[in-house]
Amino acid sequence: MYLKNIDLRHFRNYEKLTLAFSPRINVLLGRNAQGKTNLLEAIYFLAMTKSHRTSNDHELLQFKAHHGQVKGEVQREQGPVKLQLDLSAQGKKALINHIEQARLSQYVGQMNVILFAPEDLDLVKGAPSVRRRFIDMEFGQIDPQYLYALTKYHAVLKQRNQYLKLLAHKEAHDRLYLDVLSEQLAEWGSQVIVMRQRFITELEHYAQVVHEQISQHNEKLTFDYKCSVKDFSDMSVTELKEKMVAEYHDLQTNELKRGVTLLGPHRDDLRFLVNGQSVHTYGSQGQQRTTALAVKLAEIDVMKDQTGEYPLLLLDDVLSELDGQRQTHLLKAIQDRVQTFLTTPDMSSIAKKLIKQPRVLRIEDGQVTVEEEGQKVELTAAQQARVARKMQRDAELNAFLGLDAQGKTQPTLPTQVFYPTKKKH
Repeated sequence: MYLKNIDLRHFRNYEKLTLAFSPRINVLLGRNAQGKTNLLEAIYFLAMTKSHRTSNDHELLQFKAHHGQVKGEVQREQGPVKLQLDLSAQGKKALINHIEQARLSQYVGQMNVILFAPEDLDLVKGAPSVRRRFIDMEFGQIDPQYLYALTKYHAVLKQRNQYLKLLAHKEAHDRLYLDVLSEQLAEWGSQVIVMRQRFITELEHYAQVVHEQISQHNEKLTFDYKCSVKDFSDMSVTELKEKMVAEYHDLQTNELKRGVTLLGPHRDDLRFLVNGQSVHTYGSQGQQRTTALAVKLAEIDVMKDQTGEYPLLLLDDVLSELDGQRQTHLLKAIQDRVQTFLTTPDMSSIAKKLIKQPRVLRIEDGQVTVEEEGQKVELTAAQQARVARKMQRDAELNAFLGLDAQGKTQPTLPTQVFYPTKKKH
């Protein structure tokens, strides 16, 4: 699959923007704080219905805007699919082919993405919650059943924790209702754990291959799924559910003292080992980066196996975080396989050498100029007219302000510039 185009309205620093993309590699080039990551975030948001940078959707709206929109067309094997997300004070609406979806879980999975950013090093050295979120976000894209079970689990978990606090403060007394919640939590939790184990096993297989190649077969990467339910690996969902119900009963006194649920997938962790040693505890910075890169590249193959199509790859300024060897492996791994969006302030010599025919999008203060490798893209007549109007407005403003333009170079017509247009009243 690949994203053919995107259309933004009042998203971050973009008032209005329409862009077409290459199905291969798209380089978002520009200085910091110009809008490169905002554009990448819009693509991620279009796929996942949420940002990777904030949990507050209101922050995605342009300053003083009350509504916003992100829409695009993704080309899949079975044909094109139109995606649209509308943002307002009332919430978020998701549409597939112009049809509003009753639940966001019905929307997620139409366009699969993998994001790799410098902060993804926290996947290795960060808190367990970072790794749980990674598993849930990536697996939730490719398996609607997992996303559904996970949503149900967290809804019951919230209810159970609230009721535990009521019991602890003597504001409730019915232990039978707690048993009902424990039964429901075990039902959904057992499904989440079994599906997580299956996903982690497949991810480990592909990550081992990538890691061995990068380390030149000197190191072996393994995964260790630390589940809060012990000795679960050979259990069926039914057996695991029964074991969880029994353990909830045994933990009840302790849970009442603390007012929280102490067992379940919300307390699990995934650890990475290189040659049997924890990368988190003993790994060098190079080993931690190699592990994170191997895991991210392994996701590509897992998604291809599960969905039959390659996902989009979003690389947010990661080349600057990788040495020459890892840059080379990354760029060779993605070339001619997946549609890639890569943000960078400047192209490294390795990238210039290895990336074939990228579409370069130069971004400055929310304005996007499009170039192809080795040639300029001609403006349409409408685009030329917009540029001419902008230049005329600038000249009139300079004259009004009494600015002296003598000695300044007259700007040449850029290759393809998309300027925000005024809203019609």
